[in-house]
Amino acid sequence: MLDKALAYARAHRAEYLEDFFKHLSFPSVSAQPAHTADIRATAEWLQEHLQQIGLSARIMETGGHPVVYAEWLMAGADQPTILIYGHYDVQPPEPFELWQSEPFKAEIRDGYIYARGSNDNKGQHFAHIKAIQSYLAAIGSLPVNIKLLIEGEEEIGGPSLSAFVEEHQLLLDCDAIMVSDGALLTLTQPSLTYGLRGLTKMEVTVKSLAKDVHSGSYGGNVQNPAVALAQIIAKLKDEQGRVAIPGYYDDVRVMSAEERAALAQIPYGEREVLAETGASQLFGDPDYAVNERKGARPTLEINGMWSGYTGPGSKTIIPATAHCKITCRLVPHMSPQKIHAMVSDYIKQVTPPGCTVEVEQYSEGAPGVLVDRDSPYVAAASRAAEATYGNPPIFEIEGGSIPVVGDFQRVLKKPVILLGFGLNDDNVHSPNERYAVECWDKAIEAGLRFLAECAA
Repeated sequence: MLDKALAYARAHRAEYLEDFFKHLSFPSVSAQPAHTADIRATAEWLQEHLQQIGLSARIMETGGHPVVYAEWLMAGADQPTILIYGHYDVQPPEPFELWQSEPFKAEIRDGYIYARGSNDNKGQHFAHIKAIQSYLAAIGSLPVNIKLLIEGEEEIGGPSLSAFVEEHQLLLDCDAIMVSDGALLTLTQPSLTYGLRGLTKMEVTVKSLAKDVHSGSYGGNVQNPAVALAQIIAKLKDEQGRVAIPGYYDDVRVMSAEERAALAQIPYGEREVLAETGASQLFGDPDYAVNERKGARPTLEINGMWSGYTGPGSKTIIPATAHCKITCRLVPHMSPQKIHAMVSDYIKQVTPPGCTVEVEQYSEGAPGVLVDRDSPYVAAASRAAEATYGNPPIFEIEGGSIPVVGDFQRVLKKPVILLGFGLNDDNVHSPNERYAVECWDKAIEAGLRFLAECAA
């Protein structure tokens, strides 16, 4: 069965790429209300496509963007049921001027597919869909029962999904959950993630004036909120990158000596970080190595800041307000609510006189998670990855966040497999996002092998 399905996927490679490019053409940007109709159109196209390949599929409403749910449950009660998760929403493509091609018109250059969502996450979940299609088209059946949950809010923190999982616990019941929303170490070195950081997001607004005022008439006599915001931000971290907020690290999970030794063996470090980012040097807590800081330590980062006039030329004002966006990546045992309150209180304490400050939290955030490395389904994914890429996977802890993984663990209480199909230098969340054609081909193969290993 596996050989026939693999052969079918290879024979229909051009057709699969065409379908993938259509999926990429939808500007499904969940963060921007102007794209609400595009989000709906993406879900409708995905539902129709899943029905065409032989699944029962439907759109399910949430408090926000819709979920696409599909299933094929004809393998029998003696075979496991695998829930495959993905998200069809994407990050905003701005700034457009930095793209070398249109973000929603996929283009292949030098062996890479360039488009917003090509890696994160359309390319990864759509590879699983094409693996399912290959089995159904070549064999007429699947080796296991399948459920698919493809949602449209991951890039904004999944505000509706936690309630959706709670409400539809019986519908989503399964034996294991496959999540492909991460990276390989190299084209020949897969990795299985055993930990993800959580997340809390907030926006800070500093205000000192009723309106923008003339900097010559009032400069030196009133507080400048842009300067005040800069002073606040400067007090959030020390010169070595440690978060300076008292108590911030109190609940951080302590790594064992064995875990630190294992992370030290991962062939990823200073050279890779500098090459992928263009940074001139590393920066971070000197007490921890690159792979420890990457996923096992929490962060606090400024994602954007703005105030006053930013157009061409000069406008001599003191702005009335200044703003910044902050995200905190959290490791297991850290509470998003506790960290938000801690950061908010500290910002208010260090706000200069003459200013008011507001700290708005976006959603409730998500805690960090650890997954069971000893699950037989993790072992099945490991065998599938080794057969596909030629090397056994390395276990690593990842710095990104997938909020629904914690919901799956809490509500469904079934093992989660975190097997990514992209590469770390794919410009995820940046202009010119890309996905290697070889990654796309191998992802379909890995998806096929994983289903076969679960049945075995």
